[in-house]
Amino acid sequence: MYLALIEDGTYLDFANHVPFRGPDGLMELGVLNEEGRISGRAQSAVRQLSPADFHRIVEAGLGELDDLLPRIGETAPYEFAEEQAPFQFEQERERIIQLTSRPVRDRVFRRIVLSAYDERCAVTGLKLINGGGRAEVEAAHIRPVEHNGPDTVRNGIALSGTVHWMFDRGLISLSDDLDIMVSRQVNDPDRLNGLINPTRRALAPERAALRPHPHFLAWHRENCFTQ
Repeated sequence: MYLALIEDGTYLDFANHVPFRGPDGLMELGVLNEEGRISGRAQSAVRQLSPADFHRIVEAGLGELDDLLPRIGETAPYEFAEEQAPFQFEQERERIIQLTSRPVRDRVFRRIVLSAYDERCAVTGLKLINGGGRAEVEAAHIRPVEHNGPDTVRNGIALSGTVHWMFDRGLISLSDDLDIMVSRQVNDPDRLNGLINPTRRALAPERAALRPHPHFLAWHRENCFTQ
C-alpha cells in the first residue's frame, strides 16, 4: 500500500486536461487485459506505466492545443527524470536532468501562471491579446530562477512587460496581503501610479492554492525591493 501526499503548489499541472479516453482510445493501454478490454480484476492503486503510455499522456498534457503562443522557441521531446519532492522554497539549479528540459518547463510554467490569472496583469489589470492569440502578459518568477526560485504557480505572477521589468528590478513589490508597494526611487511615480489598478492591490487567482506564497513575497521585498 502506498499513499502520496502532495502539498498544493508543489508541482506544475499539465497545461491540458488528459482524459481517460482520447480520440484514439484509452490513454493508458496498460489497464486493458489480453483481449483488449478494460480488465475486470482489481487494479493496483500504484501501477507502472509503459514507455508508450507515458509518452502518450505527456504529449496530451503538454501539447499546444490553443492559440496562447509561447514567447520561447520549440524544444526537443520531453524527458522526465525527477521524483515528487516536498514543497520547495528553494530549488537548486545545478542538476543536468530536470523534470523537463528548461525550455519546455518555462513554457508550461508560463501557460499555467497565465491561466491562473486569466491572462491578466496582476498590477495593471489589463488583459491584452493580439490578433495572433498571444497574450501580452508574462509569467514572472517572484523569487528568480537564478536565486533558486522554484517553478511553482505560487512562485509566479502574471505581469505585463513593463511591470515585469520594474518588478525584477525592485521598483515595485507586494505585501503579504498583495498591496502594491512602489519604491521611492521610481523617477516618474505619477505616471507609474496611473498604471496601477484602482484597488492598489494585485489581482489574484480565485483559488487560494494558486496565489503568491508569502514566503516568496517576503524574499522579494527583502532581496529585490528598494525602499
